[in-house]
Amino acid sequence: MTLTTPAAETVLSEWHVISPLSHLRTTPTDTMLLDRHITFGHDADGAPFACDVAERRSLPVQARHGCLWTCLGTPRGDIPAITETMEPDRRVVDCGVITVRTSAPRIVENFLDMAHFPFVHTNILGAEPDTEVARYNIELREDGNEVWATDCHFYQPQAALSAAGGIETEYLYRVASPFVTLLYKTCPTQPERFDIITLFVQPMTQETSRAHPVMFLIDDVSPQADLIQFQQTIFLQDRIILENQRPRRLPLSSGAEIPTMADRMSVAYRRWLRDRGVQYGTTA
Repeated sequence: MTLTTPAAETVLSEWHVISPLSHLRTTPTDTMLLDRHITFGHDADGAPFACDVAERRSLPVQARHGCLWTCLGTPRGDIPAITETMEPDRRVVDCGVITVRTSAPRIVENFLDMAHFPFVHTNILGAEPDTEVARYNIELREDGNEVWATDCHFYQPQAALSAAGGIETEYLYRVASPFVTLLYKTCPTQPERFDIITLFVQPMTQETSRAHPVMFLIDDVSPQADLIQFQQTIFLQDRIILENQRPRRLPLSSGAEIPTMADRMSVAYRRWLRDRGVQYGTTA
């Protein structure tokens, strides 16, 4: 297998989402992954497949978390587990696919940022004058293979579609692989449990990505279409910001951008990428 740098590095051994399962067809669909042209779909028996077009070879595939995953190299591990998805009262909400003209690490970093809530998601995830990001904790878990932010709290006027009013929301952020990130947040109807919002980012090229948001919610009332629209509204607000950031690739060198106390998770994510040797979509 011949690959050009910088794609020939650690991200080749990672599992990447390339499609919601609901989008699979018997007629192959074209997409890009790490600068490679691939096709995917399912056969007449319903079995999913993915192929590297240039090399005319089949790729490993798995159906997990409502999506189709593949790997361009030799998988070094399994797809990140989300144990809560097995709970029978959780709804799986596939929020579609959104193309963004920026790198995959930029999208992940934006997902981890609470400071922009009052200014980008005004009167939904935040509002002035409640703009302070309280100090939170950073942890490495799973032998350093995951980075977490815990004890995050933020006042939100409408934390979820099911929220009847503003609440103090607790967040847990989890980066499970370079382009897979999850948010565990207070469920408005059952505050002792967390709703889970995942963002699976497909790195098409160095500076173009597809975002696959999937939610696992405790909400048996809201119409599916309304839940999807709520999440898409938030992400499309983010896309405007993301596509105007320069450089499009995420800088990993220290001092390239000046962080604040609210950016501790961003700093941890960049350091974690650098320590893992991830170069794709960065200026490392």
